[in-house]
Amino acid sequence: MDKTNGMLTVFFDEPFWVGVFERSENGKLSAAKVTFGAEPKDSEVWEYVLRHYYKLKFSPAVKAKTRQTADNPKRRQRSARKQLSIAGIGTKSQQALKLMQEQMKTERRKFTKEQREAENQRRFELKQQKRREKHKGH
Repeated sequence: MDKTNGMLTVFFDEPFWVGVFERSENGKLSAAKVTFGAEPKDSEVWEYVLRHYYKLKFSPAVKAKTRQTADNPKRRQRSARKQLSIAGIGTKSQQALKLMQEQMKTERRKFTKEQREAENQRRFELKQQKRREKHKGH
């Protein structure tokens, strides 16, 4: 049976408020980071989740252990209180976000390298064309 869990942690990361969406599916965790700016109200966070969740770019999945807990409401309340007391984001989420950051970095480097090579090729072609024009003898 496939089980999907989602969690949003909003915290203050100097100088902005940041939200980290964590999604765990089939024992794999992926995360997405959103910068809110000023401290968001609960209603603003909820509206953001409703409108923009499907547009979020999640990191590649990282293997993570999932614990099975009973559906006891008191236990859920206790775990929610415990998670609220913990500041920051989980280490698995950090790993997932770091992996995503590294992938974006390599993509960006590849793209800029292609642009630079295209620009050099364009300049070379222009030089060659000017050289040919000089030798035509008009």
